[in-house]
Amino acid sequence: MLMGLFRLGSLIRFIPYTITTGFTAGIAVTIAIGQVKDFLGLTYPVGVSPVETMEKAEAILAHIGTANGKAVAVGCACLGVLVLWPLLANRIPGGAGKFLGAVPASLLAVIVGIFMVKGLKMEVNTIGTLYEISNKPPMFSLPHVNFALIRSQFGNALTIAILAAVESLLSCVVSDSMINSRHNSNMELVAQGAGNICSALFGGIPATGAIARTAANVKNGGRTPISGMVHALVLLLVLVIFMPYAALIPMPAIAAILFMVAYNMCGWREFVYLVKTSPKSDIAVLAVTFGLTVVFDLVVAIEVGIVLAAILFMKRMSDVTQVEGWRYKEDDPDSIELKEVPENTLVYEISGPMFFAAADKLLRIKFMENTNCLIIRMRSVSAIDATAMHNLEQLLHTCERKNVRLILSHVNEQPMKVMQKAGFYKAVGGDNFCAHIDDALVRAKHLNK
Repeated sequence: MLMGLFRLGSLIRFIPYTITTGFTAGIAVTIAIGQVKDFLGLTYPVGVSPVETMEKAEAILAHIGTANGKAVAVGCACLGVLVLWPLLANRIPGGAGKFLGAVPASLLAVIVGIFMVKGLKMEVNTIGTLYEISNKPPMFSLPHVNFALIRSQFGNALTIAILAAVESLLSCVVSDSMINSRHNSNMELVAQGAGNICSALFGGIPATGAIARTAANVKNGGRTPISGMVHALVLLLVLVIFMPYAALIPMPAIAAILFMVAYNMCGWREFVYLVKTSPKSDIAVLAVTFGLTVVFDLVVAIEVGIVLAAILFMKRMSDVTQVEGWRYKEDDPDSIELKEVPENTLVYEISGPMFFAAADKLLRIKFMENTNCLIIRMRSVSAIDATAMHNLEQLLHTCERKNVRLILSHVNEQPMKVMQKAGFYKAVGGDNFCAHIDDALVRAKHLNK
């Protein structure tokens, strides 16, 4: 809640599109792999209960021989309903087509699955056969809290809060891309915090906005926060009233629905498009994020993806930032575009932001033996950081040691503020800060007299 109130939700915009696309596709693959066991009706021996995606894949390959043909039949039938029902509804014109389209294919698939298992007496695992279910609602329980507990668990709580916030906001990004909308990230964090506080009062554990359920909600017509509220109320009704009927749902039917959810959210077209059209550095971020999401988890994928994207971004920005010396009139006397530079004066132009990854280029400026003035043209420098400022100060010391006057031309607002705060403006002298390169050339000519 504090993250939302302090408007930290906007930080999600710093996560590149390649990362969101990579982890979304990775989560889709993870969901699909996690449902293969139930779709095929595999049987694992006692003690085999894989949790991680790679463990699940290994268990599937090791026990593929235990596949249940009846479970596969139910799963394929439900998958067929999920694929064909929307197509059928779209082909029927008029009100009948709209009515059929209003019936969720997932609900119809569940009904078909229940009918096949119960009506045809098929031995297939259902929710009721695998899990102990109860329609008793959770009871209110005020947790015992003291300062010692807060101190010992604060680090864990902060970690969980940050990870939950990131995953919730990323699920918002996924839904935004699916419906061409824009969420209120700060309000999402406040609601997430309030929900988890209330959940704890009823024995719940911290939860996040789940990407799979969000995608399923969107694909079934959800467009506003009301759909999430309806989702919660329906789950409560299922828990309290319809739990005996929910126990009849076959596991292959749930697996088929989640296969469709995984397909709808994977964004394979965007993935392929990025691979075909993006720079190699972005493709690397995409592939790494996708692979780590599948092999490890979302947390590792985001951490490594953001660090890798940041490093590659700094490399690109460093490559486009240049500190280059001017071409002089005497080098090309026929050019009418080159300005006349006073004798014993060097002019260097900086292009691009000066930050720590490019700041060392300032120290590559070379002086001639007879140089009296050095002009630094900074019209293309939009920003400067502490490292670049430090290197500018070193350049000033070098100029003072060589008895060279330093003149700066067209210093923009942000660099000027940094220079004034660091005392660099005073050290160079206000007269040596010129608004235009022509003024700087006149200043150098005056100093050379």
